[in-house]
Amino acid sequence: MQCGDSRDPAYSTDQSSHLFSTIHLISLAMQSGLGPCTLSALLDKFGTAKSILTASTSALLSVEGVGEKAVQQIREANDLDRAAEVLRWCERQKTKIISQMSASFPRWLGELRDAPALLYVQGELIPKDRLSVAVVGTRHATPYGLTQANRFGYGLAKAGITVVSGLARGIDAAAHRGALDAGGRTVAVLGSGLAKIYPSEHAKLSSEVSRSGAVISEYPPFCPPRCGQFPQRNRLIAGLTLGTLVVEAPDRSGALITARLAGELNRDVFALPGPINSRASRGCNQLIRDGVILVQSIEELIDELGPMSEALPTASGGSIRNSSELNLNEIENCVLNAIEPTGSLIDEVIANTPHTTQQVLAVISVLEIRHLIRRLNGQYVSRI
Repeated sequence: MQCGDSRDPAYSTDQSSHLFSTIHLISLAMQSGLGPCTLSALLDKFGTAKSILTASTSALLSVEGVGEKAVQQIREANDLDRAAEVLRWCERQKTKIISQMSASFPRWLGELRDAPALLYVQGELIPKDRLSVAVVGTRHATPYGLTQANRFGYGLAKAGITVVSGLARGIDAAAHRGALDAGGRTVAVLGSGLAKIYPSEHAKLSSEVSRSGAVISEYPPFCPPRCGQFPQRNRLIAGLTLGTLVVEAPDRSGALITARLAGELNRDVFALPGPINSRASRGCNQLIRDGVILVQSIEELIDELGPMSEALPTASGGSIRNSSELNLNEIENCVLNAIEPTGSLIDEVIANTPHTTQQVLAVISVLEIRHLIRRLNGQYVSRI
């Protein structure tokens, strides 16, 4: 069946324009010779996938990074049958295809020089997922590492932070499981297509993650796992999150690649210290020696994330301006919410909360110490 055949249920009249736009982009993204950087440059130049497919050879060659081989790949992408099959599979498997141009594309991934042209998503990516931390580490984890990954996954999810990892054996799986056990959100980023879950024994875990967050990949559904794709997917893990926690990693580990990429994106990098005689902790200990943030508890990690560049949504429907707000108790939250960014009279704060004057004054001191508010003068305070 040819793409656009009226017998194909995927191409109803009212959907055809959007579907053709999507299928053109799928076809281009499936070409192994067109990497994310090249495809992004082409989209910047021509605007749409269809315009790339119909562009002249001379116009294509005018784009930086495009040579004769890339032009040949683009010409081959005009055969849309494989892309049509991918689209049909996605419809059957309730898989969303989100392009760079879509409003639902994770905005932070746009900071990547080699952001993917599209993502395949099972489950839901929601605005709250911007409040997220990557938890990564070795596939060959020790009992210590597995326990800590599960503990941090659980604690972060309980605090309302989305846990992002790679669905691999060892640390990744333990972090996802911790978040699921906490009833929180977690996102898995694959180094293979969604129809080729790797490792295969994590198929059930993948289904659970998609019901409590999302499983995503930049690779077509039937793309098998290949060694080079896992370091590439690590940039998405780093790009999606506020910070990356390395729980346990030897001195040669993909988790260290994720940490390096997070640092290059000016995101926080954390490491959990391990026994000095444990090979599995050498990479973490070296990261700490090189200056990344040593953390031993969920509370420490949350405090270290510090102020946000913009208010981020929370699971409760509110928003936070500083990650330390996630560690506040009920009374502290109540008092903080009674203080305006432009300033509030302390007497009004006391009047607008159900707590005693002594309690409110004590909490104001705590919030000031935690750098969540500041005193404008003796009578006024404001949120930072």
